[in-house]
Amino acid sequence: MSVLRFSCFLMLFALSAPLQARPVSVQIFDSQGQPVAGAVLSLAGSPAGNAVGLAVMDQIDKQFSPAVLAVATGTAVSFPNHDDIRHQVYSFSSAKRFELRLYEGTPSAPVTFDQPGLVVLGCNIHDWMLGYVYVTDDPWFAVSDEQGRIQLNVPAGQYPSTLWHPALVDMRPISAGTLQMGAAPIELNLPVAVTAVLQPQAPEPTPFAEAFRKATRDAPQP
Repeated sequence: MSVLRFSCFLMLFALSAPLQARPVSVQIFDSQGQPVAGAVLSLAGSPAGNAVGLAVMDQIDKQFSPAVLAVATGTAVSFPNHDDIRHQVYSFSSAKRFELRLYEGTPSAPVTFDQPGLVVLGCNIHDWMLGYVYVTDDPWFAVSDEQGRIQLNVPAGQYPSTLWHPALVDMRPISAGTLQMGAAPIELNLPVAVTAVLQPQAPEPTPFAEAFRKATRDAPQP
């Protein structure tokens, strides 16, 4: 084989070989320089990296856990209830409307989120409960932790990116520009100050609330 033909072979092999993903660290801050929890960063690219499976949005201490869940379009989400009381999860969001009637334990069937968009969750029994399911067609995405940190495994390269957080105007995602993914950590800023917690705290129980809790707990299962 000639040197020229061998060089061409190596070039074609390099072009056809899949790019290897590598860990990339991202830090999210708000306009006041404070770390932001619950922000979703997503990167556009080939759908080959978009895995669809089963995700979980739990209910613990009368709160959704996690408060923000990011999933690929087509993912089924289970909503187990680990409290000793019943919950009734619902969504009126256009991306997914559903209701899981009053239940304890785990509903028999998960909910499939088959359209991209934001789904806001509530509980008909506990109106302070608030959760978010961010459904995306993008192949790479993650949610920031309490320190505003995100870890992504992405092949090195440039990616159009989107950033979302419930504190953004009308809760609409914004462009985060084209990010150069590689070994260097990345810092991103939300253009707003995040002053509210992701989930309000449960109010102090009243005698009426305790009576209602007992009634829903003791009522027969539907």
